[in-house]
Amino acid sequence: MSVNNNEILYIYDAKLTNPNGDPDEENRPRMDYEREINLVSDLRIKRYIRDYLLLKGHDIFVRLIDDKPVTADKRVKDLKDSSNEWILENWTDVRMFGATMTVKGDNKTFIGPIQFNWGYSLNKVELLEASITSHFSSSEKAAQGTIGKDFRVKYSLIAFSGVISGNRAEKTLLKEEDLDLLDEALKYAIPNLATRSKIGQYPRLYIRAEYSDKETILGDFRDYIELKTITVKQQDITS
Repeated sequence: MSVNNNEILYIYDAKLTNPNGDPDEENRPRMDYEREINLVSDLRIKRYIRDYLLLKGHDIFVRLIDDKPVTADKRVKDLKDSSNEWILENWTDVRMFGATMTVKGDNKTFIGPIQFNWGYSLNKVELLEASITSHFSSSEKAAQGTIGKDFRVKYSLIAFSGVISGNRAEKTLLKEEDLDLLDEALKYAIPNLATRSKIGQYPRLYIRAEYSDKETILGDFRDYIELKTITVKQQDITS
């Protein structure tokens, strides 16, 4: 059964955590300072999904080996004579997100059917900054541990929009089972793969609208939602 067009709305919240650090800004959470909103790249959400695929026993192309990034040459050095079909059948993340494999004498490019926009917070976000001291000193002569900075958001409700192209799904051999796995990853990946800087994030809403053809696209689902402040009276709490 072929995959038709789909559109995605995915919302999760982040409390006292760093959803997506910017290495050019001392790893501060990415921000649109003009609008005071928190930003999260599409690569970050794909990283969660890829890590979940690994956790579930799937082999993927974009990964670390022995905690170190590897080049495309190294990942496909033994696959020089392998067909595109072999690559797509064996690497789930290529079926989902595509990949560019630049190998001597042969360049392989797969355009992924599953794509996300950058996520952004639906609320204005306050940044928190704290000094942290490591138990390990910078040298044997140093009497104290090293001092650094820790940056987090106070609270951020982050929304992502995504599209699944039915036409591209045909070219990467994307399966209905892959979409089930995507659903599973977006439900469980973020809380289950939490690190020190990522703990405190939980999915709140996930919608994947599946259309009956390979042409329909309604647009960014985030345009149809808004946050509202509700005032709760004391008697409503106690009653």
